[in-house]
Amino acid sequence: MNPSPNPNMAFPPDDVRAVPCDLAVPELLCGAPGPGRRAREQLASWAGTEVYHVLHLPADWRSEARLPVIVEYAGNGGYENPRYGDRCTGTPEGCRLGYGLAAGRGFLWLCLPFVNAARTANETRWWGDAEATAEYAIAAVEHVCARYGGDPERVLLAGFSRGAIACNYIGLRHERIARLWRAFVAHSHYDGVRRWGYAGDDRAAALDRLQRLRGRPQFISHERTVDPVRAWLDESGVRGDFTLLALPYGNHTDDWTLRPVPERALLRRWVRRALDLPAGAVREGGD
Repeated sequence: MNPSPNPNMAFPPDDVRAVPCDLAVPELLCGAPGPGRRAREQLASWAGTEVYHVLHLPADWRSEARLPVIVEYAGNGGYENPRYGDRCTGTPEGCRLGYGLAAGRGFLWLCLPFVNAARTANETRWWGDAEATAEYAIAAVEHVCARYGGDPERVLLAGFSRGAIACNYIGLRHERIARLWRAFVAHSHYDGVRRWGYAGDDRAAALDRLQRLRGRPQFISHERTVDPVRAWLDESGVRGDFTLLALPYGNHTDDWTLRPVPERALLRRWVRRALDLPAGAVREGGD
């Protein structure tokens, strides 16, 4: 996580670090997940590999409760931008977006892996084996809902950068996985907007995936501008419940949700509406 800024440090005028964090992602702990704990888990069917996910149970978790689930994918590992202090590890434990949305209460937060081509470990850059990644996601969501009381009718898929593209590239890959999601949050990039050099990055393939959305709401944000996304969605002809938001910051990061910026409050209200949650289910403040 990017640390809160030194108040005496000067930042560019469009740097979100000028707003100090009011949330900090909990430390990754050894052992099983528990109330307020964030821990690494592995599905039994992947025993003998190094493929794993990370799960955080909210401080108010109870075994008998039925809670909405935020499922998150990370951006590409190895990314750094010294001007803004942005960096990304590409790992499930490096995710931050979902914690900023939930502030540690009221939601299960599941951070999923991309599975490498050999199906032996997590992939930190791009897709590895996209089909295996989708299969892991289905099994992990089913596990978390059955074992920890996740509400299968209120599962939100979120992601940053590579993870934002994954909302459609993985999340709408086929009907089996597409039916898991109630809503989507994609921050910084979007499937189909540009070519990246991997299989299925063309607009015809992206359109095929987008048609599986079937009107479910998507919140799509990006630093500085969302005009390229808006143009692609208009070109696609797909009618949907799209909310587009340009952040006024230059940072390519997911840690803006750890800071009390107006865009976070807007997104939290959107999540409450998209998941049909009662007022107060999504916190407006920090810790």
